[in-house]
Amino acid sequence: MQKTVMKNLQTLNVLPILALATLFIRISGSTSLRLLLTGPDMAYLGSRVTFWCTAIDSSPPVTYELIGDGGVLIGTDIDLEGDRGARFVLKVTATSEGSYHCTAAAGGSTGVSNSIKLTVVTPASNTRVTSEPFPPVAYEGSGFVLNCTTKGSHLSYTWFFNRKEVTSNTSPAFQLSGNKLVMGNVTFEHAGSYYCMATSRVQDTERFSNSAPVQLTVKVNISKPRISFSISKEGASYHGNVTCWSTRGSPPVNFSLSLDDREVGSVTATESLTAWFPVDMVPGLDMGEARCRVTTEVQELMSDPVTLVVVPVGGKVKMEVDYLYRADSELAAARLTCQVSRGTFPYVSWLFNNSVLPSETHVDSHIQPALSQYAVADHRRTLFLAKLGPEESGYYRCKARDSYDDSGPWVESPDMLVRVTDRYHNSMPPATPSTETPQNAPKTTIEAIAIAFCCFLLLTLAACVGCVYTMFDHEQAHAPVATTNPSLDALPLSSPQSQSEGNPADTSSTDSSVQNQTVEITV
Repeated sequence: MQKTVMKNLQTLNVLPILALATLFIRISGSTSLRLLLTGPDMAYLGSRVTFWCTAIDSSPPVTYELIGDGGVLIGTDIDLEGDRGARFVLKVTATSEGSYHCTAAAGGSTGVSNSIKLTVVTPASNTRVTSEPFPPVAYEGSGFVLNCTTKGSHLSYTWFFNRKEVTSNTSPAFQLSGNKLVMGNVTFEHAGSYYCMATSRVQDTERFSNSAPVQLTVKVNISKPRISFSISKEGASYHGNVTCWSTRGSPPVNFSLSLDDREVGSVTATESLTAWFPVDMVPGLDMGEARCRVTTEVQELMSDPVTLVVVPVGGKVKMEVDYLYRADSELAAARLTCQVSRGTFPYVSWLFNNSVLPSETHVDSHIQPALSQYAVADHRRTLFLAKLGPEESGYYRCKARDSYDDSGPWVESPDMLVRVTDRYHNSMPPATPSTETPQNAPKTTIEAIAIAFCCFLLLTLAACVGCVYTMFDHEQAHAPVATTNPSLDALPLSSPQSQSEGNPADTSSTDSSVQNQTVEITV
């Protein structure tokens, strides 16, 4: 009895196992189809794509279904012969992006294929360039950003500067970041035309869209302003003019003038970097301290102050001569300099043998020995004798007056006789009023001067030694007399005034009012 109960219990335990095995066999038989889904993983919006679903080693007929995300049935197809599979053609829309798989049923068997994720690519359109800041104007040293804005997806961007592609090696100032072109330190060289190209790619097909070019303007930072002034005379009235200018920068800029910290005028320069302001001016009077201020969108600078005082020409006029030598130590030219002791705006005129030199009508120029005999420079204060010969011998002098008053008085320098000879081709000229020694003087002359100076120094030293020895011997000879007569009064010293009267100095030879000086130039 007990054995029978045990056998029945074992039978009851086996039944569930047999039921599960039967169910497993049925399920295995229904999913035995092997399916393969093929098709693109990317497609352009508006294009058509094809998916193929194929059952491997299946008996016809085979029923196929294409399933989208969320179990949405896309399409159905039947293969009656069992050798071609199913073909599904889709028109790509914005909602077509997602995962796809297919199922199949044949002879009571079913199967599920692999999945393909389809990405919808929108081609670029309406591409344009925007700037930060806007409009596209930047100052030197500032930062600047260009954006390539477009409609589309899955895009890459290429930038062009003056029709050349911008890469990471183009300039250290260029940085490519997504659809942005970043410039961290703008210089004047970055001014030019920029445009971008947005590109998408699906398999072997590329589509792109170019923007219109944008012109980037780089403004040069303004330099510190400078200030100068001038004066003119009309009839009995004087008119002053103050000039403010900068040497570099990008207009427009605003110039303003202040007198004693009070603004008296303002001008916006749109095409240049210079502005002029009329001011009251009277020769000899202090009209105040003037300063220029220049302002731009990002800068504000002040000039150094200038005192508006016009000193009339006067005082003494002195003329000096220097010599210019070639590399072979030959004298090439003479330079005469006119020094006026007083005057803000002197006009200098040069005379040779009491006749105005031909260069009187010429503007300042550089030395051109082959083209002209004379040349003036430094606002006519310097005269170059570009040609040296006997015909240049004669009396030279300069005179000056106020440049703003044609009828004003002249002050003149003494005449200087310059005599040019041909005796010694390479010798130094004799002593001249100028105390400067030419840098390229002949070496033999310098050596002779040095030897003579050394000899003079030795003779002076020997004389001093002799005097000291004589004084010492004299003191030794008179020493007993001094000790035996200690009560003797000291002899009175002779008066320096009486000695001076006995030897009056002859001052006639040092008269400083001599008007004629002679300079002999030997060439």
